[in-house]
Amino acid sequence: MSTDSGAGKEPIQLGIRPNLAQFLLLIVINVFVGGMVGLERTVVPLIGRNEFHISSTSVITSFIVSFGVTKAIVDLIAGQMADRWGRKPILVLGWIVGLPVPFLIIHAPDWSWIIAANVLLGANQGFAWSMTVLMKIDLAGPARRGFAMGLNEFAGYGAVGLTALLTGYIAASAGLRPKPFYLGIAYAVAGLILSTFFARETRGHVEHESQQSRRDASKADAPTGFSEIFAITSWRNKTLFGVCQAGLVNNLNDGMAWGIFPLFFAAHGLPVEHIGVIKAVYPFVWAGGQIISGPLSDRWGRKGLIVWGMWTQALAHPLIALGAGINPWTTGLGGAVLLGLGTAMVYPSLLAAIGDVAHPTWRARSFSVYRFWRDLGYAVGALIAGFVANLFGLAWAIHVAGLLTFVSGIFAWVLIRETSRGAATAGPHLVKGEVTN
Repeated sequence: MSTDSGAGKEPIQLGIRPNLAQFLLLIVINVFVGGMVGLERTVVPLIGRNEFHISSTSVITSFIVSFGVTKAIVDLIAGQMADRWGRKPILVLGWIVGLPVPFLIIHAPDWSWIIAANVLLGANQGFAWSMTVLMKIDLAGPARRGFAMGLNEFAGYGAVGLTALLTGYIAASAGLRPKPFYLGIAYAVAGLILSTFFARETRGHVEHESQQSRRDASKADAPTGFSEIFAITSWRNKTLFGVCQAGLVNNLNDGMAWGIFPLFFAAHGLPVEHIGVIKAVYPFVWAGGQIISGPLSDRWGRKGLIVWGMWTQALAHPLIALGAGINPWTTGLGGAVLLGLGTAMVYPSLLAAIGDVAHPTWRARSFSVYRFWRDLGYAVGALIAGFVANLFGLAWAIHVAGLLTFVSGIFAWVLIRETSRGAATAGPHLVKGEVTN
């Protein structure tokens, strides 16, 4: 059975099993993609505070803003580029722009180099992670879409957690630079080699699914222009709007946690290796939980996991912020578990819901729009957290993120309709931006 959609010599089949070799390869590639982000989770905020002696939280979190804005913009164009030139070239491009990142951080003489490195890191993530998502969805087909996304995000965020843990321990024994970032050099080289020489194009699987899709009859009425797809995904379709706002607030949490947690726990006396453990637990639980939540979203539906996942995340914030005065180590770990569990419920369900609604012929562009709004949350979260922390303190930055997350769960409950074919309610079909059952 062919795993090369571009070869055209053997019949193309949808599903994880007939495409297992390529599917597993993409999981390995996404391990390296996630590892690139994990490099910064523990160490970079502390570099700003300890090495560059930056006192403003807003300035320290500016590296997350540069990352989030760049990643969101690249997300927006990656789908169009993938439809025009193919998935694999964009995946390789992601690794080319990501290769300088660890070198820039290692040799940075001032904070502007860190910000520049995160512009490249945002582009790396926008191109490379977007393509691993799209390529797995192309291969898996509609029946196992949630499961495929669970595995993809498990691989990526498992690597985020492991790398955050490793860099914390390396930094505790060898300093904040350069040794923690040697991991990044290895990740970038390995990802570039695997993507260039072993990954295969999957656009043939998209064409195959389009021919088989029950929605193909409405293909003539499907949106063709990117501006129309942007409007449908962003606000015209209530379900997609609900998905986009939940994705943005979910990553608002992550942006806040990325920039604020290391500073918050350090202010409460935790050593860098303990901060690294807390920073690792959150993506570890996030990663492992998606192995369960992805398949459950195929069986039980997307909406419930999205709503309850947002509310579970909201519970984590007061536990962390209020509990630090009692025992920052214990309550920090407990909050990290809750935050990871809620994110695990949300993440693959949101991705799968977009795949459910968007027709295969414009799925990549709709994903790009969703990922634009979702990853803009990094910048929004960092900006809000930095502003609130400067005015009212680090704990209040955490509280505000929790409140926004709870409200987002309410919006998701009101707006999102069930989309999974495996749920009790039949999934919706999108025609000219309207949802019909």
